[in-house]
Amino acid sequence: MKDPQHGRIAYSVGRLDRVLRRRMGKVTTRHGLTVAQYTALSVLDARGPLSNAQLARRSLVSPQAMNEIIEAMAAKRLVLRRPDPLHGRIVQIALTAKGATVLAKCDEAVQRLEGHMLAALSEAQRRQFQVLLRGCIVALEASAHRAFDPAGAQGGRALHRQ
Repeated sequence: MKDPQHGRIAYSVGRLDRVLRRRMGKVTTRHGLTVAQYTALSVLDARGPLSNAQLARRSLVSPQAMNEIIEAMAAKRLVLRRPDPLHGRIVQIALTAKGATVLAKCDEAVQRLEGHMLAALSEAQRRQFQVLLRGCIVALEASAHRAFDPAGAQGGRALHRQ
């Protein structure tokens, strides 16, 4: 029997993702948002007005899903749609004052949740954890691009030699 303490890192990351999303869902629901809406509002706050496609990409959802998210947030007056001043056919999504207020309240609650999650780590360990997570993300994104390039896939060549 395998020791669960030394299992696959991917399993632990996946489990953390599920637990964190579930807990974030409870937090955001108290403020009338879904996790996806909270994410979109956070992106708009950080980046400013964006098109649906840009917001979808940065929020890690499909453009179709983002349409639904925007509809729900617009109905709550958390975001507004306005024509892009440079491209007449593009509509930009922007955070409203009400959206910024709701986001600030959610941010406080999510920050407390992160504090609970990271309670056992020192400040230096928290910074290192963030660096390590970003490194993993960059490595996976880079390897995903190489996976479509047979010349760049070392793993593929090694397989053919066996």
